[in-house]
Amino acid sequence: MTAEHDSDERRRNARHAIELKVEYKRLNKFFADYTANICNGGTFIKTQKPLDIGTEFVFKLFVPKLEEPLRIKGEVKWVVQPEDIGDGQKREPGMGIRFIYRDDDERRRLESAVEKLMIDSLGQLLYSKLMSGGGGRGDGGA
Repeated sequence: MTAEHDSDERRRNARHAIELKVEYKRLNKFFADYTANICNGGTFIKTQKPLDIGTEFVFKLFVPKLEEPLRIKGEVKWVVQPEDIGDGQKREPGMGIRFIYRDDDERRRLESAVEKLMIDSLGQLLYSKLMSGGGGRGDGGA
């Protein structure tokens, strides 16, 4: 099933295009895919086999400069199926993920890690300009 929304409706936190490896398991089958973008509230995982909307799962996010991957619980909020993409479209198949936090401490730790990722990738000045410009998304990237 595919659920699509207007991007302004879905977006609360600034997102940043970044490709990071993610690993997760479904029905005892192991998947390794990549993110397309990330923000404090979620990410978009590029995959040819998206999970069903509403699925909650734990995935590992492999971040450069971190010794261990981040273990994050997320919920599939929307999907783009491979068959939904027509010729010439720039979209990729995958799933928009909203992060689920156990508590405020976990939220702060993950938001800090995402902010550091964005600063490392963009540089402090560009990151600050983007963050002060508003916009953004909070429930699943893309």
